[in-house]
Amino acid sequence: MHSLLKKLLLTAVLLLAGPAMAGEAFIAGTHYAVIDVPVATGLEETAPAQVEVVEVFSYMCIHCYSFDPLLQRWEEDKPEGAAFSRLPAVFSDDWALMARAFYTAEILGVAEQMHGPLFQAIHVEPQNIRSEQVMAGLFNESAGVAEEAFSKAYNSFFVRSRVMQARSKSRAYGLNSVPTMIVNGKYRVDGRMAGSNQAMLDVVNFLVEREREAN
Repeated sequence: MHSLLKKLLLTAVLLLAGPAMAGEAFIAGTHYAVIDVPVATGLEETAPAQVEVVEVFSYMCIHCYSFDPLLQRWEEDKPEGAAFSRLPAVFSDDWALMARAFYTAEILGVAEQMHGPLFQAIHVEPQNIRSEQVMAGLFNESAGVAEEAFSKAYNSFFVRSRVMQARSKSRAYGLNSVPTMIVNGKYRVDGRMAGSNQAMLDVVNFLVEREREAN
């Protein structure tokens, strides 16, 4: 009887202490969601040992703007084996324009130079991003891109195709808000489920480690 009582007491303590003490730091359905149909990462054949981590975001999103400094610090010290990238969400026509700007910067090789200025053009010193001429001026001022080169890329079939692919991939991830982190095409993590922006990255680190151990 005494032994049974001790077992019952230990079980109660573990339940009250939460998942971390019981051996699992974060729980599916509570701190992150499992994507119903896993989305291919493209790393399965080229780099199977790496774990894909994708931030789905938009330059239009104030929460993404607030999250970005924290995410950049995480990127500098991200877990071993994590392959990080960004995917622009497309929830409206304006968001589609910013997705075009994202892929234009990417194809022109100025993604890093334009990342901050594109956020600032929305949230710090608002500009008319619907104007192609204004956008071209922003690229010229921030990254030295000639207006002709910008226009050619911005209106290219490649960029428009990438925006369509981003829209499709966002649907496959089951998104309803941003910023959201996707780990290996299997798990979806957002600040609401995780509890905070920092907790979101803690959950990502946990899932990256679990995926690495499974490889």
